[in-house]
Amino acid sequence: MSTKPKTEDTSDPLFRKLDCYSLPVENLDSAIAFYGALGHQLIWREGSHAAGLRLPDSDAEIVLHTDNRPIETYFLVESVPKAIGRITQAGGKLEIGPFEIQVGLYALLRDPWNNPLVTLDFSKGTLETDSDGNVIGNREPD
Repeated sequence: MSTKPKTEDTSDPLFRKLDCYSLPVENLDSAIAFYGALGHQLIWREGSHAAGLRLPDSDAEIVLHTDNRPIETYFLVESVPKAIGRITQAGGKLEIGPFEIQVGLYALLRDPWNNPLVTLDFSKGTLETDSDGNVIGNREPD
């Protein structure tokens, strides 16, 4: 007899990947310099508001931001509205959202143990940058 816990739907995992680890900073230029000194290359920048830094063994990013938001780990999902439905149906709860962000939709949910489940989708497409890494728009979604 197997001791593995049963799951409802193992054929279609909800979370596609970890998209980013988002950190609040007071000064974006200073934070970019600090993480640059640790070897993390700037991928994109959105004015003095936010920047993405490369994690060399992953396509996930360190995102630095000057918003009044907490440290968050973002899960990429195919669709935030569908993720909200699945998470709440499974016993989780919606805390914030969904609302639009530059790349798509964002929502903060909680699992039954009150752990944060930050979700985003790329329904508007990924960021497009110029040769200096400045955000100039979005690429068409797949």
